[in-house]
Amino acid sequence: MHSAFSLHINQRISFKTNKMANYPLPKFHFQVDWGGTRIGFTEVTGLQIETEVVEYREGSSKEYNKVKMPGMRKYGNITLKRGTFANDNEFYDWMNTVKLNQIDRRDLTINLLNEEHQPVVTWSVKNAFPVKIQSADLKADANEAAIETLEVAHEGLTIKNG
Repeated sequence: MHSAFSLHINQRISFKTNKMANYPLPKFHFQVDWGGTRIGFTEVTGLQIETEVVEYREGSSKEYNKVKMPGMRKYGNITLKRGTFANDNEFYDWMNTVKLNQIDRRDLTINLLNEEHQPVVTWSVKNAFPVKIQSADLKADANEAAIETLEVAHEGLTIKNG
């Protein structure tokens, strides 16, 4: 009787440990293909899509409020941050291609990766171009890596999960 009881407990414990938990994806393993040679970035922000709201009211309407309709899509600028390396001028070279009505536009791909380094979520950015570069802040008593920032405007963002 005692061994049957311990067998039953062991089966229950074994069953619980074999069950896989379902957790949200971690956000720290990603890569960015931006048309440059280095793809290592420390941070990507601004991956957002917004639908503007159009308000309308007809003068003879019996309702005393406006009707809200979906309008045009709006995309926020995307900010890319990475470490500053000696002799790496790719951010600045891309920024220097921007001239009046002439822009070196690039499609960007941002992938959230799994443990096998395979894409799980992909953000595809259409016709991006640089609008702002920020060099690393300098501080005499800082104990951290120099980080440079590139902000890009774009004309579309699609998200594929899975």
